[in-house]
Amino acid sequence: MANSAQAKKRARQAEVSRIRNTGQRSNLRTFIKKVLAAVDSGDVEKATAAYATAVPVIDSAVNKGLIHKNKAARSKSRLNNKVRAMV
Repeated sequence: MANSAQAKKRARQAEVSRIRNTGQRSNLRTFIKKVLAAVDSGDVEKATAAYATAVPVIDSAVNKGLIHKNKAARSKSRLNNKVRAMV
């Protein structure tokens, strides 16, 4: 357990950040799953729309420090390839 006042404050801040990051990471995964579900359903328009909404969410996750920029680029590329393969 933290002994100094500074360490106690950092522990409180870390807990708040952990809870916030968990929710944001879950939201990110939800948008990715929506794209994959649309691809599996075979609806091209739905998949394209889901991909268009997922890209800004993925980019904002990078800006918030949730995921690395290369992981974001890889995810967007893989999702885009799945959507384009439907056409």
